[in-house]
Amino acid sequence: MIDILYCDEKLVVCIKPPRILSTDEPGGLPELLRNQMGTDNFRTVHRLDRVVGGLMVLARTSRAASDLSKQVMDSSFGKHYLAIIHGHPRDDCGTFTDLLIRDKAQRKTYVTQTPGKDAQEASLNYRVLGCKDGVSLVSIDLITGRTHQIRAQFSSRGMPLLGDKKYGIPDSAEDIALWSSRICFSHPKTGQPMEFTASPPMTYPWSEFEIF
Repeated sequence: MIDILYCDEKLVVCIKPPRILSTDEPGGLPELLRNQMGTDNFRTVHRLDRVVGGLMVLARTSRAASDLSKQVMDSSFGKHYLAIIHGHPRDDCGTFTDLLIRDKAQRKTYVTQTPGKDAQEASLNYRVLGCKDGVSLVSIDLITGRTHQIRAQFSSRGMPLLGDKKYGIPDSAEDIALWSSRICFSHPKTGQPMEFTASPPMTYPWSEFEIF
């Protein structure tokens, strides 16, 4: 069962479980919601990597999908994450800004020093919340929303996310420690500010830190 935090005729806010596709494909989140709620009207307007869990909003009408997608594109849709990384940033808080390039064949994102038509600027703000046994809990506010942005930017600085098999340790036993913990947006019908928060599951490695 998908945990639903809010639902009206325009949208639904829910928790995407890790290892579930966020896109409208067989076994993806929209299909699971259709089966659970008995209605066809669910449209993905932003994505989480398959291995990542946490908060998502889905539109229930084409107009709501258009409005929410516009908010994502113009960065007025706020996306906040929690992550556990190997090591510790030089500063307890700061901003990472890089040029990212996507290798479609490898399905992987890389930091590049070379400007070009395929290089996209990516920025995020981070803050260290705690450190323990060589890893750090960080909160992250995305300024841009590039594919695999958080994973690529931290990995490029020698601080891959715990459990990240693609950008970190390939044979890691843990699931990736990345969680969509807060989303903020304007309701597509009323314009009312909407904000939702959700804690990651209190299992290892999240249970090693005081999250909220």
